[in-house]
Amino acid sequence: MFQHLGNSRFPLDGVCTVETSPFFGSSSCRTTPTLLRHNDKARDPTSFLFQPQQSSPQHFQGLAMALLFLIGYAVIIFEEYLGINKSGVGLLMAVGLWVIRSIWAPSTDIAVSELTHASAEVSEIVFFLLGAMTIVEIVDTHGGFKLVTDNITTQNPRLLLWVIGFITFFLSSVLDSLASTIVMISLLQKLVPLSEYQKILGGVVVIAANAGGAWSPIGAVTTTMLWINGQVSAVQTMKGLFLPSVISLVVPLVLMSLTSGVNGKEQRSLDVFASEPIAPRGQLVFSVSLGALIFVPVFRSLTGLPPYIGMLLGLGMLWIFVDAIHYGESERQKLKVPHALSRIDTQGALFFLGILLSVSSLEVAGILREIANYFDAHVPRCELIASAIGLISAVIDNVPLVAATMGMYDVSSFPQDSEFWQMIALCASTGGSILIIGSAAGVAFMGMEKVDFFWYLRKVSGFALAGYAAGIAAYLALHNLNIFQPTLAEVHFLSGS
Repeated sequence: MFQHLGNSRFPLDGVCTVETSPFFGSSSCRTTPTLLRHNDKARDPTSFLFQPQQSSPQHFQGLAMALLFLIGYAVIIFEEYLGINKSGVGLLMAVGLWVIRSIWAPSTDIAVSELTHASAEVSEIVFFLLGAMTIVEIVDTHGGFKLVTDNITTQNPRLLLWVIGFITFFLSSVLDSLASTIVMISLLQKLVPLSEYQKILGGVVVIAANAGGAWSPIGAVTTTMLWINGQVSAVQTMKGLFLPSVISLVVPLVLMSLTSGVNGKEQRSLDVFASEPIAPRGQLVFSVSLGALIFVPVFRSLTGLPPYIGMLLGLGMLWIFVDAIHYGESERQKLKVPHALSRIDTQGALFFLGILLSVSSLEVAGILREIANYFDAHVPRCELIASAIGLISAVIDNVPLVAATMGMYDVSSFPQDSEFWQMIALCASTGGSILIIGSAAGVAFMGMEKVDFFWYLRKVSGFALAGYAAGIAAYLALHNLNIFQPTLAEVHFLSGS
């Protein structure tokens, strides 16, 4: 938060204290609102909009920005029904919110300074995503993912369920959940005939993609956001969230393996279709691309530079490498990077840009801090806050939810790699699997397989919810045992990651 805001509006933030608890253990955290428990503003998260003692400019700014954000976000939620693209709505909402902020800011120079700072932070995430999407597209144009899918030869329905689940799980730890879902659903359409069983496998892909991205700083977009902004570090996130993420997948797989849809007699024999051949030098491109993605957190730990610099380094090296191996092959222009750039999800990146800029405007205006003060006063434990955010992410896209959470709390309230931030990474990602509209992976599955909301609710949501709860329970149990606390030997490395 900028200095000119001062402490007049926010006397004391909530802090995280360590307490002994019979369930959460000695390392659990409790939000302590300190002086805010004596403050009437903490009784209602929207009270700042209607405080008579507030100055008129602050009153109208808060009211106008809150209403515009709620209206814009409602349009985004009902995008499919209104036929209005959410990327355009997100951009208009961001511009509108910053215009309102500039009107009621103490001065235009202050508003410009706030916008410049917010744009710098948002751009890091957008550049990172654009680089990652381009690398994934390069691999796809070379047929690199066939190296993974060609090894799926089982025709046992129950075993195929587990194979698809774990391939997606580990694939999404390197790619984002959306790209992993698209790749795996496309594979299923070639491997399994159109049937109820194919749709069930698609539901497994959604659960696995969201679970696999939760524990990797280059996996789920939400975990990437937390990593780039310093709320979590690479090593501790992987150590602390890997096993809970696995459990959040294994529990649904066990339950789904017992259902008639998987074990029915009509599914005993699967028609595995022949796979298309891989493109020339596709295996080499796949290996180099995978190395570039994995090197990103290593690059940050070695240099201390932001992750998007490492991603751009990987993209630049891959670009030159692809040009070199296809030098003089004019008939293979579609395999080169410029063609891949024309196919990446640009509108998705613009949606992230609009949403993140919108949330940053609410942050500098103090609205998110007021909401955080309310939670500090009324929700006693950070575990409950994180779990609630995960459940909300089943209905509302998890990207703006996590962005809002980062605006509500900072590392002075909850330190880097604290239980709160790790649970946010886990819950926001796995919670998006509970409903089909809760994540980009679910929406992609809906569009590619023509699955409706209520089919997913009946066939998949219960399993996803069980996995969500099991993952949280596993994390709390492991955290209570202090299994994944950083050692002194790791401190220097973690400070750079």
